[in-house]
Amino acid sequence: MTVKVLTNTLLGIALVMFQSCVGNNITEEDSISDSKQGKLASSLASSSFNVPVAGNSFLTVKPSGANEVITSAKLANWTNSNTVISTYFRVSNTGTLNIGLKASVPSGTSIVKVTVGNISKNVTLAGSAYTNYIAGDFTISSPGYVKVDLQGVSKTGGYFADVTDITFSGSASTGTNIFSNNTSYYYWARRGPSCHLNYTIPTSNNVSYYYNEVTVPTGEDKIGSYFMANGFAEGYFGMQVNSATERRILFSVWSPFQTDDPNSIPADQKTILNRAGSGVTIGEFGNEGSGGQSYYKYNWVAGQTYKFLLKGEPDGTGKTDYTAWFLPPGTSAWKLIASWKRPQTNTYLKRFHSFLENFNPENGYQGRKVEFKNQWVRTSDGTWMPVSTAKFSVDNTYNAQQRIDAMGGTSNNAFYLQNGGFFSTIVAPGTQFSVTAPSQAPNIDLSTLP
Repeated sequence: MTVKVLTNTLLGIALVMFQSCVGNNITEEDSISDSKQGKLASSLASSSFNVPVAGNSFLTVKPSGANEVITSAKLANWTNSNTVISTYFRVSNTGTLNIGLKASVPSGTSIVKVTVGNISKNVTLAGSAYTNYIAGDFTISSPGYVKVDLQGVSKTGGYFADVTDITFSGSASTGTNIFSNNTSYYYWARRGPSCHLNYTIPTSNNVSYYYNEVTVPTGEDKIGSYFMANGFAEGYFGMQVNSATERRILFSVWSPFQTDDPNSIPADQKTILNRAGSGVTIGEFGNEGSGGQSYYKYNWVAGQTYKFLLKGEPDGTGKTDYTAWFLPPGTSAWKLIASWKRPQTNTYLKRFHSFLENFNPENGYQGRKVEFKNQWVRTSDGTWMPVSTAKFSVDNTYNAQQRIDAMGGTSNNAFYLQNGGFFSTIVAPGTQFSVTAPSQAPNIDLSTLP
């Protein structure tokens, strides 16, 4: 499991609030004449934009046995006529979009269907040289994300085409357009931007415990989601959807040694396990920092509320112990996930935060949402204090304007985060959220915790 670096950096441009839904911002129009459909565009207009498939497209319908794949450069192995390839980009204006594709057909002739909203147009492709083909004009009635679907209709060769780009131009493209155009961001853009709640701690005293309650609404538990509840300066603790049959409660602590390879951590800088709960898997993680990892396979259920408790205190020898417990609904017995000792660290808990991310790029077109409520901190002298404010922040993918479908807010006196799905509402990073402070402190006998 990887986590992108948190950032509170504000966008460098003013963001205007929009709200519309992908698939609902296209108005029906008359089909263009057959004589215009499928004509080659020998040169695209100077205001035309190329949206790379590698960073902005997904196989949103992939039948069993289909071979299509989106590589680091193109759509490849396109042989199945039932596969749907969806490409997303964002426009800030309404009007007409002239949409096409850049494709190569190694042999034979192919007919493919281009769909935006409820309008479809067929395009004939031929020739092994990469060529810009025009599908036609589509009317955009609301600013926001536009979804362009490709589907094969017929072919005389081995496969429909290799496609590198979706192209667009026209009056709706004259404002600010957003899509991933930086190769170093393609992977992250397909995962989608992560977003965070940075809680305001209501005290300057040392804090030993973080408490949070997490609810994933029904239907928002997409595969690849990480709903992180209790984040701190040296690690994170939350719950994941790892596959159709597996879910986990994950608790990880970074090593103080900066590396993406856990095998390169010196022995005196490794995060050491103090103890673990029964059934908990212990290991190491890498790729974005490295450290100790612990997870408990537990099939949590969307629509139910789960409680997370984290402790962090110095051990008096220049190290800090971090311990995580998890409480499912319907029980009073807290489950120990693990306790880790972090060397070269002498601190209480700092930087209480939650985040939402997708770690599966193939599912990056799907949306997810999570609610966080009833946050408390407990000081080292034993005082529970409620948390009632949080600041919204986003990751580098959003800040680089590669993809911006991430937002936060409040609902029913709970904070929430939402990302993925290419929704068009914008909440500016840096926005402060507030809820009514909870009044009943957690009723936990800390002395009996495992």
